[in-house]
Amino acid sequence: MTEQAYNHCVELHADNLYRFILKNIKDEDKASDIVQDAYEKMWRYKEGVDPEKAKSYLFTTAYHVLVDTVKKDQKMVPFERHTPTDYYTDSQYSDLNDILHRAIDQLPADQKMVLMLRDYEAIRMRKLRKLQG
Repeated sequence: MTEQAYNHCVELHADNLYRFILKNIKDEDKASDIVQDAYEKMWRYKEGVDPEKAKSYLFTTAYHVLVDTVKKDQKMVPFERHTPTDYYTDSQYSDLNDILHRAIDQLPADQKMVLMLRDYEAIRMRKLRKLQG
């Protein structure tokens, strides 16, 4: 498929493809994204697309993108369904955090360094042993 044939395909089928997807998903933004993804895939594989079958390729590709989008959306739980108790807050653990920091402050300097490097800097134990000597 040439660039000219691709552009012609966009002009011919963009509106119908958008309506087809919108009818099935009923979300204008997602429909636009799906149409764009379908055209992007067609462009990426344009060498293998027969211009005579471009409409079929395009609608089939858009349909598959639509199905993938719907599956992905079903896996995601909308934020509105979560209650504030679903998430912990820092205030729940502030006492523990204070106790931990006071305990760390009481450690000798070399132990404090090892602990900080291990937990906060994510340095592997082998490296820590080498650093400690």
